[in-house]
Amino acid sequence: MADPARAAKLAQRIKVVVAEALGRRVKDPRLEGVTVTDARVTNDLQHATVYYTVFGDEVAQADAAKGLEKAKGVLRQEVGRNITVRLTPTLEFVADQIPVVASNLEELLREAKKRDAEVAALAAGAKHAGDADPYKSDIPDDVELDEEDFDEDDFDEENKDLRPDYDVDEDRNK
Repeated sequence: MADPARAAKLAQRIKVVVAEALGRRVKDPRLEGVTVTDARVTNDLQHATVYYTVFGDEVAQADAAKGLEKAKGVLRQEVGRNITVRLTPTLEFVADQIPVVASNLEELLREAKKRDAEVAALAAGAKHAGDADPYKSDIPDDVELDEEDFDEDDFDEENKDLRPDYDVDEDRNK
């Protein structure tokens, strides 16, 4: 087992080598719109998965998959020449779904932004359901209240000390 950091470095190197080989060495016209986006290598360094995207429709993507499958031997040979490991890893090409997922997310964000604008437009002319001051009292400020206006449970001014009675010894502060 190799170190995960070494596997990550090797994956990065494989990504660069495959991308360069697609531009220089492979002359297949089906692979002209292919972009290598990522590569992953197993921890034993025996297998590499190369992720790619294709500019074009589904037919171009299918053609690119066939072209990469056909060029797999040449690309593995290039990888073997340009990396320093005992065994050259096998290559597997997988179409990257990140652009599709990203476009779906962008569409969802556009939809949410549109709904937020609708809610903001509705809120612009809306009024609060209650008064502006929900704690407003119906009693005018200039009216004085007598003690009989309060319940027995209300706080009495003379009972300010609500702590239990403790015997306090001045020498021990207790």
